[in-house]
Amino acid sequence: MIGSSELIINEDGSIFHLHLKPEQVADTVLLVGDPGRVDLIASHFSSTEFKIANREFVSTTGTYRNTRITVISTGIGTDNIDIVLNELDALVNINLHTKEISEKKRSLRIIRIGTSGALQKDLPVNSYVISRKAIGFDGLLNFYADRALISDLDFERNFIAHTEWNPHLAKPYVVDSSDYLYQLMKDDSFHAGVTISAPGFYGPQGRVIRLETADPHLNEKIECFYYNDFQITNYEMECSAIYGLSALLGHEALTVCLIIANRTTKQASENYHPHMKKLVQLVLDKLTT
Repeated sequence: MIGSSELIINEDGSIFHLHLKPEQVADTVLLVGDPGRVDLIASHFSSTEFKIANREFVSTTGTYRNTRITVISTGIGTDNIDIVLNELDALVNINLHTKEISEKKRSLRIIRIGTSGALQKDLPVNSYVISRKAIGFDGLLNFYADRALISDLDFERNFIAHTEWNPHLAKPYVVDSSDYLYQLMKDDSFHAGVTISAPGFYGPQGRVIRLETADPHLNEKIECFYYNDFQITNYEMECSAIYGLSALLGHEALTVCLIIANRTTKQASENYHPHMKKLVQLVLDKLTT
């Protein structure tokens, strides 16, 4: 039995942060960073069951083309993903009344729809990227047992050697996307690549405002890194934790991002919102075809 201090349940029977109950979670879950994007996705639904908000976590479940879908905003960062993924898994795989783990496990389809910054010149602003692999600069997965079993350890070793990785930083980890979701989603609309999840927007992504970075050449090293046929394509802030925790817990996970800035060409989208609407429609159609 899991202790009450480890898995906190609210008075109404909902889980601590998300304020959701088990019956409210669909098998397909869309994660977005921005709470306002929940309404954008829900506007496509033929019907909605509820809307719940607690802090940055806004959730709704509805129906699109006869498929039940849950949408949750995570806010920014892998620390929030740690909350969302663990609580989602608890909702579908733990009896919240007895605090006992279910014998038969339920596997969710988890897709993050987000924004990102490109690290390669051939990734134009307003294009779409599927994250085939994720590199975590955040260190989150290193706190969990068995993380080596679901990580691409050879990729990690090569990346650390190539970048002459600063030992004062968290050790990077590398996790693959769900092959099932990748095959379902991929087409000519998407570039496929490797995504870095950074633990911050400024220094951890090589931005200099008033503070210098520990390695001012890190982005240059990242841009020219190759591992087999893989090249690092973009920065964002959540993907690695989604892939790592989903793999450990037995869920399918994929991230698709809209490129709103290119760090190498120094270009930024003047208005990315129409392209985000198009991406949302594309993902919904792919999931329900």
